[in-house]
Amino acid sequence: MSPSAAPVRAGILVTGTEVLTGIIADRNGPWLSQRLVEEGVDAAMIQIVGDRPEDLMGALRFMADAGMALIVTSGGLGPTADDLTAEIVGEFTGREMVLDAELEEKIAEILRPLMSRWPNLDPGAIREANRKQAVVPVGATVLDPVGTAPGLVVAPASGSGPTVVVMPGPPRELHEMWEKAVATEAFRSAIAGAVSYRHGVMRLFGIPESEIANTLRDAESSGVQLDPLEITTCLRRGEIEVATRYEAPDEAAYSAFVDFVARRHGEQLFSPDGATVDEQVASLLTQSGRTVAVAESCTGGLMSARLTELAGSSAYFLGGAVVYSNEAKAALAGVDPELIERFGAVSTEVADALAAGAAARFGADVGIGITGIAGPGGGSEDKPVGTVCFSVCSDDGARLTRRARLPGSRSDIRERSTTVTMHLLRRLLLGEGITTVPTQAAGSGDRA
Repeated sequence: MSPSAAPVRAGILVTGTEVLTGIIADRNGPWLSQRLVEEGVDAAMIQIVGDRPEDLMGALRFMADAGMALIVTSGGLGPTADDLTAEIVGEFTGREMVLDAELEEKIAEILRPLMSRWPNLDPGAIREANRKQAVVPVGATVLDPVGTAPGLVVAPASGSGPTVVVMPGPPRELHEMWEKAVATEAFRSAIAGAVSYRHGVMRLFGIPESEIANTLRDAESSGVQLDPLEITTCLRRGEIEVATRYEAPDEAAYSAFVDFVARRHGEQLFSPDGATVDEQVASLLTQSGRTVAVAESCTGGLMSARLTELAGSSAYFLGGAVVYSNEAKAALAGVDPELIERFGAVSTEVADALAAGAAARFGADVGIGITGIAGPGGGSEDKPVGTVCFSVCSDDGARLTRRARLPGSRSDIRERSTTVTMHLLRRLLLGEGITTVPTQAAGSGDRA
């Protein structure tokens, strides 16, 4: 990417031994990164450190040395002795720590209902903890607490170095406080000169991620200007996501890139505008007024759950049946036991029967059938672990059936199976459902 001016760069510092050790998963770092990009700031790095003052200070200095104009911290603002973020930031920015009496009273007011609910709490200990949270760097902009911890925006006392935005660790508190931090004069001064980025996303299905690398090389060889574009690719749920960031003057370069991908990959580029397959299916079902039902085995209800989440308050998903045993396939989805005996439970024939049975049982316009071997055991030479059969059929006689070999663990196979199914459903709703297609091996480029 060749921006017109040096980007304003920011670092994100997540604190807490519980996060560092994996007891709690970090949700703040990615969320803050997205918010910074919205402000035109280049989120350059995310670091996680434990509750050790030397590690916190080391990370702050590392980010300063790397040229960050802004550092956003989360966590370490509680009342206990190991919550040291405000103190360390004060030392880092060269500012003395002082008690803010007004802030102390605000926190005390927040704590009063808590103390009335638990009368056995030690008022002195609570007041002391309250006082610790009200000790802030001189000259810092204080952000009123959402919980009990205030936020801070601290510019360097010397006028040289990064401004530090100090945020609480609980995501709910951090999210609510963010807009207040962004609006402060210290924050706006730190990111002066930030550019307005544009973002584009393309989604492909049915090709391996390595093919995108070939596409990028060929695009450049064909004269498409990729230098102004920051392009990243990601394999997600068996789909390839191509995300691009660029500045407004480079819109033409991005359009040329999208056109090249569309010409090269045709129907594999199912979303040039970033819409997910779930969003497309929801739109098609809503517009057509059609309903759908599921009978699934190896996915363990994940397909029904995905459609339930997708439908929300809409009425197009009528229901699903999880049918692991042969008896359940027969009793709940109407599959003929002789069909299972002849072809096996994991077969395109049984998948077809499951789809038809789901539609009949729930009175749906479209039926979905999924049967397979997710592992870790139970496979055979003819049907190894990862073999999954899919069928999507509609009341007008259209049908799409697939047998695929999906890689990964049990959870990977299950999740990829729901993605394959969504693409089959999308194609059927677009009027492409016609035939049963023979066995194929499907890796990272699972094809519907």
